[in-house]
Amino acid sequence: MSETTRRTFLESAGSLAAASLTPAEQTSSAEPRRGAYRRTPFAPASRPHKLSDNLFLFEDTCNVYLVRDGNACVLIDFGSGKILDYLGELGVSRVDWILHTHHHRDQCQGDWKAVERGIPIAVPRHERHLFEDARNFWRNRRVFHLYYVRNDFNTTAENIRVSRSLADYTIFRWNKIEFFVLPTPGHTLGSITLLATIDGRKVAFSGDLMYAPGKILNLYDTQINYGGSEGIDLGIYSLAQLREHKPELLCPSHGEPLRDPDEGIRRTIERLTEYYRFQVGEPTIASQPIVVSPHLIAFHQTTSSFYVILSDSGKALFVDYGSPSGVHFSNFERATAVNDRIRFVEHNLDLLKRRFGMKSVDVAMPSHMHDDHINGFPHLIRNYGTQIWCYENMVDVFQNPRGYNLGCILGEPFKVARAFRNGEKFRWEGFEFEVTYNPGHTEYQMALYVTLDGERVAFTGDAFFMPNPRNDGTMRHNLIFRNWVESDSHVKSIRNLIAHQPTLICPGHGRPFPVDRALLEATEKKMLRQQQLFEELLPEGETNFGLNPSWVSIYPYQILAGRGERVNLEVRVQNYKPQAMRMEIALVTPAEWRLEPEVLRFDAEPGAMTRRQIAVTIPKDWAPPAPRFAIAADVVRDGKYLGQITEAVVEMRG
Repeated sequence: MSETTRRTFLESAGSLAAASLTPAEQTSSAEPRRGAYRRTPFAPASRPHKLSDNLFLFEDTCNVYLVRDGNACVLIDFGSGKILDYLGELGVSRVDWILHTHHHRDQCQGDWKAVERGIPIAVPRHERHLFEDARNFWRNRRVFHLYYVRNDFNTTAENIRVSRSLADYTIFRWNKIEFFVLPTPGHTLGSITLLATIDGRKVAFSGDLMYAPGKILNLYDTQINYGGSEGIDLGIYSLAQLREHKPELLCPSHGEPLRDPDEGIRRTIERLTEYYRFQVGEPTIASQPIVVSPHLIAFHQTTSSFYVILSDSGKALFVDYGSPSGVHFSNFERATAVNDRIRFVEHNLDLLKRRFGMKSVDVAMPSHMHDDHINGFPHLIRNYGTQIWCYENMVDVFQNPRGYNLGCILGEPFKVARAFRNGEKFRWEGFEFEVTYNPGHTEYQMALYVTLDGERVAFTGDAFFMPNPRNDGTMRHNLIFRNWVESDSHVKSIRNLIAHQPTLICPGHGRPFPVDRALLEATEKKMLRQQQLFEELLPEGETNFGLNPSWVSIYPYQILAGRGERVNLEVRVQNYKPQAMRMEIALVTPAEWRLEPEVLRFDAEPGAMTRRQIAVTIPKDWAPPAPRFAIAADVVRDGKYLGQITEAVVEMRG
């Protein structure tokens, strides 16, 4: 079954719907159907040639590679589709799949031919929307005030029906051949390399990651932001990752296949690195960890800092594990489709095994719930059997991320193996830890305390950062209200630190730094003043209501539903008052939906969160206005009509 996309929204909304036809709806007749694009008469003059017994190359608008098994084949990229005219002379009567390495038009401009013939198409997961949702992409792509100069302008003009996503680090199996999907961003942010053994040789279909030894196809595709060189850094990293797989034949999308890939990749990395240093500075692959002590390693140059507690047995406990660098995270975040999760590329695990003798990632613990700190957790679970342990209030956020409207939620659920209460202690590999509630940066944050090699260490996430000597000398902090902040959150956290007296703080960003009681108490004084300012700035008695935009919320925030379904929703009210609040709440939904009850009337308990259920029934014959739309909650508190102060998003299945 195809994935839900924004394509359907474009094709069902407004007066454009009648003319909005996908290539699958077009025919090969001389008279094109309404909505079809005009086809040109141009075609490549080349012919296929053999690379090995069952591997062929056809030079089209890009290199199209044909992998044969009997009378069937798989095509790597498609160009204009001219390869279809030569199948017979290659002994092929059936194309089972087209696998794309990236979304640019030279790879896929002939895909309409494949759709007409019913040939299934698989594309990189993180560029799927640029194939099947292309018309909506063009509807929204900014051209005026252009500072995001990424070459997604090379996206196809028409929607392409997609049968499958090629997810990073997975295997695409076709007959007896396994294609490993390696993420290799650089030329585009969602690019992949497909690795497979063909005719006894390990082959890498690398898209436009490189053109020839020491060369890439162009420079303009590597610039994502105004004046940037982001794709160069990403490409260097991707080439280094690809080199670790030791391919024996490299098949690029443009240029000749390389029969000595290792040397060609090495030369390209070397030249790209020189260019990047000339333009920017050190690339991601140059980052190095800090050995804090024999059992503690800090990676401070990754997107968020992550820490490795390494036992004598070789088992590791990770505190956080995000993305390889800010270049990776910031650019992937901006490119992520509305219904997708940010891309993750593995990093530093081989280094830990090679240099430090790490044998396994036994446990990973999040300092808090933000995606830049936990982007790699699902990858660790899937590929390394890592267990996730966390503070108790994070569990539902991780396992049901659609439930919340909080800053920086990772768009992929994962299982938590163990949860801890405030003040709970545990032992791991001979070390004793204590977990405490540590709000401020977010409600869903902990502090983790442990003594390592004689140092009392606190892992505090993004609660506090290294002091800046140019200001008041106290620890720095931040405020993000969408993360759930209350007036005394930072005060609780700094007092937590004072009570536990760490000598070293390992923050969520930056290097570990030493602390003493004087620094902690000076920071406490600053946080108390901040609390006073909250109270002075906001209406009397309403301080926390003015800090938390989600004091009334609908759970889940992102609702997955289908026609004919009954969905149980929950309205949650966080009451910050010392007395009960009388609440009246009605959902504003499509008129055809049936709600039980129509209106919620209840007392919200003082100083607590109160939950009430609403059952929603969606008629079987109901036509949604779009695949993704909003509903709201109309709220009366203590007789005062506040209006539609909260909302949820509904995503329709199918």
